Amino acid sequence: MAGSAKPTQDEEVLRHSKTRFHSYLHGGTSSLFSTLIVFPVYKTVFRQQIHNIQVYRAVAQLHKEGLVKLYRGVTPPLLMRTLSGTLLFGLQDTFLRLLSLASFSVIPSSVLPAAAGLGVGMIEAVLFTPFERVQNVLQSGHNDRRLPTLKSVLVKLKAQKLASGYYRAFLPIVARNALGSSLYFGLKGPLSAAVAGQGLSPLASSFISGTVASMAISLTLFPLSVLVANMQVEVQTEVKGVMACWRMLWNSRQRSVLLLYRGGALVILRSCITWGITTAIYDRQQKHSS
Repeated sequence: MAGSAKPTQDEEVLRHSKTRFHSYLHGGTSSLFSTLIVFPVYKTVFRQQIHNIQVYRAVAQLHKEGLVKLYRGVTPPLLMRTLSGTLLFGLQDTFLRLLSLASFSVIPSSVLPAAAGLGVGMIEAVLFTPFERVQNVLQSGHNDRRLPTLKSVLVKLKAQKLASGYYRAFLPIVARNALGSSLYFGLKGPLSAAVAGQGLSPLASSFISGTVASMAISLTLFPLSVLVANMQVEVQTEVKGVMACWRMLWNSRQRSVLLLYRGGALVILRSCITWGITTAIYDRQQKHSS
């Protein structure tokens, strides 16, 4: 009996290892496809956030610049989103398993996905803030002449200190990513189960759960995203703190919540499409590999 138990244990370890690997792989591929589809919408929202203009003017700007410039700056977010998706789903699955196995854990099982997501969001911020910084500098029309290429942006940021260069707006990004990941994984499962209970297919349930969760996250954390974008487009050596930048942003929006949320409708649309597609692809791949 003792001799026959070992192969069973080895098979169990191998099965769990494959499952964890699939979580990383499927997270990356689902994020890659959704990023390519939604990038034009993202860039339109970004122009609204930076230039404080209506959606039709942002679209007119991008149309005038042409198709080639439409995807200018896609490389950093494509890399960032693919790597981020790989780690987001992979690490969350790993952390969730560790928390579930921890006998000393006092966290209710229903809260474990959100708790695992919180930790992943913090790691994301450390790893991917430089990608977001480069992306925001590239996408700003104000930087076209001074920093026309990716190489010129990298050289400029490298010459600065980390806090003012690659890690500009780090604290708001930590808050946004940690809260966003926690909300996503905390809401995704219950929402998917509720929708599936209405008789919809698993694919539709995953898509709807991703869109609804992203809607809640976008509405809650949109001001942080606007703050991050406005902080990161600046490439001058003079650095203002988070609170000073927030006061400047608030005053520039005439102390109006409505103006602060300008571009919010497109953010919700972009987020719904992105996370709906990402969630549907990821869940479908996980189901087929299990």
